[in-house]
Amino acid sequence: MPPDHNNRHQAPAALELSYHPPMAWLSLLKFLAGRAIPGVESVEAGRYSRAVAIGKSKGWINVEHAERENALRVEISPSLARHLTPLLGRIKNLFDLDALPQLIETRLCEDERLRETVKRQPGLRLPGAFDSFEMAMRAVIGQQISVAAARTIAGRITEAFSDPVKTPNPNLNRVSVSAARLAQAGVADLTRFGLTGKRAECLIALARAVAEDNLSLEPGVDVAAAIERLKQLPGIGDWTAQYIAMRAMRWPDAFLHSDLGVRKALNETSSKRILEIAENWRPWRAYALMHLWNGAGQTQTGKGEVKR
Repeated sequence: MPPDHNNRHQAPAALELSYHPPMAWLSLLKFLAGRAIPGVESVEAGRYSRAVAIGKSKGWINVEHAERENALRVEISPSLARHLTPLLGRIKNLFDLDALPQLIETRLCEDERLRETVKRQPGLRLPGAFDSFEMAMRAVIGQQISVAAARTIAGRITEAFSDPVKTPNPNLNRVSVSAARLAQAGVADLTRFGLTGKRAECLIALARAVAEDNLSLEPGVDVAAAIERLKQLPGIGDWTAQYIAMRAMRWPDAFLHSDLGVRKALNETSSKRILEIAENWRPWRAYALMHLWNGAGQTQTGKGEVKR
């Protein structure tokens, strides 16, 4: 498919999106960098970049931190100018720009288990999703394997099932895989990229549910209903459903109580006890989770497994 040449001689649009300080920008960027899908996303020298497809338009964005202004500086290719409103909404979701860190952290610091961890990393954000299906796909791929392995497999699938795009960044050449496109895949089409048969079946079922409008993963949905619908799909349990709710649906009270990193950080093995402790963190349990992961110096994988 040929690249979108609309407005190709115009300069990129540049603007700033403000946030409520503080913001742990480098921690957020590190989290996204470890999960960046090759060809679609890139994190280099303090900048997040990605290829974008909205409607029939394709292009790219760059996002950097403008520290003195308490804002993110965003650069957008001319080809995406007509989609500015939804594009900025996606960027806000990805970087959690509507968060109120002082309110959230005051609440979390009431619990001595979190107090020192929160104070060491003020402004820790809840990484969101630029594309909800892309994020959910990545979560399914990452079950039971390392973050790095999941990133590699996601890149292979993206290269095979997504459309190319021309950008000035040599690291960006593909847009996200659509649910409609992946819904047409067979199990054998995916296992050749490193997925197990059961994981491939799960991913195809997820893609079909989204493509057929039987499941919405967007912010603002009925989260409880969406979680239950996710758990009805083969291969998706509570850990994955909560993780998707946390990032794709932007649910600040999501909580992965079975996560190995949470158990280690709290020195608890009882799921009942962990849920009782987490009641003190409502409605910000997802932020507490990020602080527990960050404080333990751990990297999340899938199904409750955490690798350092």
